[in-house]
Amino acid sequence: MRVRNNGQDGVMSGRFVVAAAVLVAATFTTPASAFTNPISSGVCTDINKSQLCMSMAVEPTAKSRSKPVVVSAEAEALSHSSTTMKLIPSFDLFQLLPEEEGGVIPETTSGNAVRDPNSSKIGLVDELDGLLLSEFKGLGGNKKIEQFPDPFKMVEKELQPFSDSIKELVSTDQPVLSMAAKHFFEKRQGKRFRPTIVQLVAKAVSGVEAVNDVESTVNGDHDADKVGGISGWEWSGASPVKVNSEDHKGSEVWRRQAQLGQIVEMIHVASLIHDDVLDEADTRRGGEAVHKLYSNKVAVLAGDYLLARASVLLARLENTAVVQIMATALESLVAGEIMQLKSPPKTLLEMETYLRKSYYKTASLIAYACRSTALLGGHSYASNVATACEEFGFHLGLAYQLQDDILDFTAAANVLGKPALADMDLGLSTAPILYAAQEFPKLRPLVMRRFKEKGDKELALETLYKSDTAMEKAKNLAKFHAQRAIDALLRLPQSESRDALVRLTHAVITRKK
Repeated sequence: MRVRNNGQDGVMSGRFVVAAAVLVAATFTTPASAFTNPISSGVCTDINKSQLCMSMAVEPTAKSRSKPVVVSAEAEALSHSSTTMKLIPSFDLFQLLPEEEGGVIPETTSGNAVRDPNSSKIGLVDELDGLLLSEFKGLGGNKKIEQFPDPFKMVEKELQPFSDSIKELVSTDQPVLSMAAKHFFEKRQGKRFRPTIVQLVAKAVSGVEAVNDVESTVNGDHDADKVGGISGWEWSGASPVKVNSEDHKGSEVWRRQAQLGQIVEMIHVASLIHDDVLDEADTRRGGEAVHKLYSNKVAVLAGDYLLARASVLLARLENTAVVQIMATALESLVAGEIMQLKSPPKTLLEMETYLRKSYYKTASLIAYACRSTALLGGHSYASNVATACEEFGFHLGLAYQLQDDILDFTAAANVLGKPALADMDLGLSTAPILYAAQEFPKLRPLVMRRFKEKGDKELALETLYKSDTAMEKAKNLAKFHAQRAIDALLRLPQSESRDALVRLTHAVITRKK
């Protein structure tokens, strides 16, 4: 990552103000509104042993990996009590790579333990059980994906007022800052991919009765009251609400889930603004980047302001568990940037390192938003529904990023809306190049030195296009994650919104821009 500093318009590393934005959210939260049961979820009470984690006391064992450090272990321990969450990253809950490529099945924790394909569908018929994306056009089959509802049209009317309301939410008395913050919400709106996902997931989970899975799985030898005097439903992380698909729209639950969609988009846009400053990008979504229209300082402040506003709005959802989950998503964005900037050279050749970075930068926000949507709908953190939602978001986010990285080599800049080969210009190696490096060892030194020497990029491209397998392997990895996303979705009862998410997943890995 290159950071420009030209004195007058120096670049501030804007994402590090995320910590301040998270503090804003923390000031609005109460300590006991919604947590996970300390027994069923593995939240440990032995503070002296630093066993303060949401999902399990012991981190999953893994190969040597590049782990970005944003907060030291000591500082992290000081910030926790026996009633706070310590989330395990989704890549330690769900599978990163297929077994044939060295992928391993993660250890079972409360974050991934309840994955019953039938418990949420008892007595219901699901016409899509066993669905394979490979059966559909564009992915090797003959079936038409158009048989499922169009995901964007399905929530179009609900998202129609989105731009106006979000513009009001980010208004400020400073005209230049206000214009910069609103830029993407007025002129370069995109398809509202993330808010669409949140809306569809909200609809899909509203058709499932919320069950207190935590209470039913507590070991009888333990007493939840020993920690903070809190037990039962409050520990689950779920908002204390009951809603069904008939009265979901227009309800308070629906309003909060819709606001979560706005928050997610604000966080995403802030990350784009900061990314463009750090990467010295000239364009975004087919138009000029914010820092090119204004200045680096204004762009960084606009991104900071969006993160701060998102944090305040997040706190107003009045679910402490959701605040902590989404605050972790903010931290993940920073972790991704640090990982991209500081990974040791040898780890740049590892597919797992690339996928973990992709998780931090892209998939984490989607995965955590999906689980948070389920919690706002009354489902407990460890429930079958909430777990399916995070798993879906995790795999969908990785499939999306993989397809993005493939298109970086196959689509023209005017189609992408941003410069082609942008990753290589920044010294980054993505799935197609990494697979080519497995086939052609001469690429490995180039990857490790981030294509810094003259002729490195040209040689890497030439070698990639010579490969008979690299691009196909990258596409197959995107298909792997897309299918896993579908498998997670199919644990929810069949509904129009769930089936629209199936179509959305297909669109993610067949899109051309």
